[in-house]
Formats: sequence, C-alpha cells, structure tokens
Amino acid sequence: MMALLALLEDYANGRIRRERVFRDHDDFLAHDDDWLISRFRFPRAVLLDLCAELGPVLERATRRNHAIPVQIQVLTTLGFLATGCFQRELADRSGISQPSLSAIISVVLNGILNMVSRYIRFPYTVREQAEIKTQFAAMSGFPNVIGAIDCTHVAIRAPSENEFAYVNRKHVHSINVQIICDSNMTLTNIVARWPGSTHDSFILTHSSVGNRLNAGAVRDGWLLGEFNNIKKSRNRNNCFFNIIITCRRQWLPPETLAPHPIFLNPQSAEETHYNEVHSRARAVVERAIGILKCRWRALDASGGRLFIPSSKSVQDCQGVWCFCTI
Repeated sequence: MMALLALLEDYANGRIRRERVFRDHDDFLAHDDDWLISRFRFPRAVLLDLCAELGPVLERATRRNHAIPVQIQVLTTLGFLATGCFQRELADRSGISQPSLSAIISVVLNGILNMVSRYIRFPYTVREQAEIKTQFAAMSGFPNVIGAIDCTHVAIRAPSENEFAYVNRKHVHSINVQIICDSNMTLTNIVARWPGSTHDSFILTHSSVGNRLNAGAVRDGWLLGEFNNIKKSRNRNNCFFNIIITCRRQWLPPETLAPHPIFLNPQSAEETHYNEVHSRARAVVERAIGILKCRWRALDASGGRLFIPSSKSVQDCQGVWCFCTI
C-alpha cells in the first residue's frame, strides 16, 4: 500500500515521465493532382521539387526516430497559406501539434525567402526589357512599358511593438507590399518590408528598383502606376501622379519627354483612347494581385489576419509573398 502511495505521489509531482504519443502522419502525396491542387495549390511534381529544394534547410540533425518529415513541413505550410485557417485544425489533420506547426511555418518561409532571388528578377538588360515592351504593346497598345506597379495591403494582427506604424488609411493593421509585374502577370519585383502606414511612393523611392531607376539603370522604358490622392498633389515630379512612374525628370535622359498622365476629363477621342490604353496596360498588376490573394487566402482579409510576432512580421510576410509568386 505504501509503495502505491509513493508511486502516486511521484506521478503527481511529475517525477515520472509520461510516455510520448506519436501520431501517424498522413501521406498527402499519395493523392491525385486534383486533390493536391485544391488543398496545396500545386501538383505532385511541383511539390516534390519544392520539398527537394527546401530539404537541406528543413532536415534537422537529430537522433530521434520521429522527426517531422520535410514533406509534412512543406505541405502544412502550403495548406496554411492556401486556406488561412486556424493552425490547430491544420495541425490535427497533419498529425502534429499546433506549436510545432507554428515553428514549421516560420522555418519554411525563411527557406523560401533565401531562394526567391532566383525566381523574381527585375528586367535590367536590354534584351529582357525589349521582350517585355513587345508583350505590353501587343496586349494593351501602350509602347515602351517595362512593367506595371501597384501596392497592396496584407492584414496582420496588431503587433506589440510600434503598433501605430502598422495602421493603414483604413485603420487596419497591415504590411504594405509593392508589386511589379510584366504583361503576363509574372512578378518581377516585390517589396514586403514596410508597415501599413507607409506611402506607396516612399516604398518605391526606397526600393532597389527605385534606386537603380534613379541612377539611370533603365534609360528607355516606363513603369505604369497610379496615385490615389491625385487631388492633393499636382506635382508632376511625384512618382505616383496617376501616371507613368518614371516621369520623374532625373529618371529620364534629357532628350526624353515623359508621357502625359491620364486625362481626368478627356475632351477628345484621342484623350479617351489614351486613358483606355493606359488603364489596360496598368490593370495587369491589379489582376495579378487579385489572383494571388484568391489563390492564397492567408494574404486576403477573408482568410483571416496573419498572426506573426512583431519581430518577424516583415521577414515572414515577405516570405509569404515571395513564395506565392515563384
């Protein structure tokens, strides 16, 4: 009797280690491509390639027999991004714990962030720019365009540090993300490191693309964008004056004149046609952003708000966007 009481006392005091219970992991890749695309947005071949590329980052040196497989780490992260659902529900389906899933998402996104520069590149060479100009002209009729630019907000939970900086004009905590794409909606530049209160023009002028354009890296070409507060600014040197972004004089050769901004009140058929062509060319970036948010619900407010600690919010949001565009 005394031995039983001593055993119960040891158990109550936590001196007896509980047996760890390991749940079986589902083999998601055993399903067909339609099933995989509906849940993870990619067919089996692409998922296997992604797992192979991220394998060296995700595999851990451990002697344990129950380390979480790379495939589970990658696919659960994709499932979270695709649905924006609660992590606990997704973790239960994957046979892992919610804290493990939270850590996995961060590690996978960091791995994606490190490899994204190989997939998202702005066209600085003459040959690349010539191809994009031809495609834009065929699609919209607007000549000499090397990209369309816009910014979009990704809602996040209120961070504990510098909370006010993340409140955008709609009073929502967010990250303001700059996107540049070509006529095929292929992203050529992404900047996802600024809080929601940051103005679009500030992001451009402090980005690598803005700095290189300002230094004359692109001597003959336009970025199409818009400026939402047109009534508050009539400065044609403002790089978001509802116009072609590169109308700033220091971005152009002296002999080159910037195209006209869109006509707020077109007075002729030519002005109306100009507005239509300009809008048609620039709308491609809006469609690209819409498709991304529809495909990856974690980026859209309808999928909930990303819960990311403030110390990692910029890096992880950039990882999300970079992955969604490769």
